[in-house]
Amino acid sequence: MNQEWKKMLCGEPYHALDPEILSMLFKAKDAVWAYNQLKPSQLEARETCIKRILGYCGVQPMVNSPFHCDFGCNIHVGNHFFSNFNLTILDEARVTIGNHVLIGPNVSLFTVCHPTDPVERRVGTEWAKLITIGDDVWIGGNVTILPGVTIGHRCTIGAGSVVTKDIPDDSIAVGNPCRVIKKLTLQNENNCD
Repeated sequence: MNQEWKKMLCGEPYHALDPEILSMLFKAKDAVWAYNQLKPSQLEARETCIKRILGYCGVQPMVNSPFHCDFGCNIHVGNHFFSNFNLTILDEARVTIGNHVLIGPNVSLFTVCHPTDPVERRVGTEWAKLITIGDDVWIGGNVTILPGVTIGHRCTIGAGSVVTKDIPDDSIAVGNPCRVIKKLTLQNENNCD
């Protein structure tokens, strides 16, 4: 593992134009391109292919094409993961997604950060922050999740939201910037009155 890759995974500034990083990026993009060429009916081939792309993938993933990511190996999804068309994950840092997560169309998860100084941007300086999504989360269409965000378990994120800060467990959150509008009160299913 080269030094720039280690810096990237640790959230430190790194050189995004490093030849080894670019080589890994293009290798992953070729694998994603191949995945997106598979027919929707080729379920076994699609599952095999997505499991090769992602760093970890639980049982019964369903990732509709087109799907886009940078490296893939930094993405970890749990069991029964579903994403609709045009999921984009810029996974310069680790992206962890729990079990039974549903993601609507045109959702973007961005871990990568760029300097505001144009000279630093021009030379390829970047850094990245983790994204974590808990179990039983539903993310509506056209949601953008920014670097460093954690979305708790059992949350719903309304369509079109831009998630800039952490969302606690059992929340319904919407807007730009996304904010909690309701907390869920979960009923005990075994309650016998």
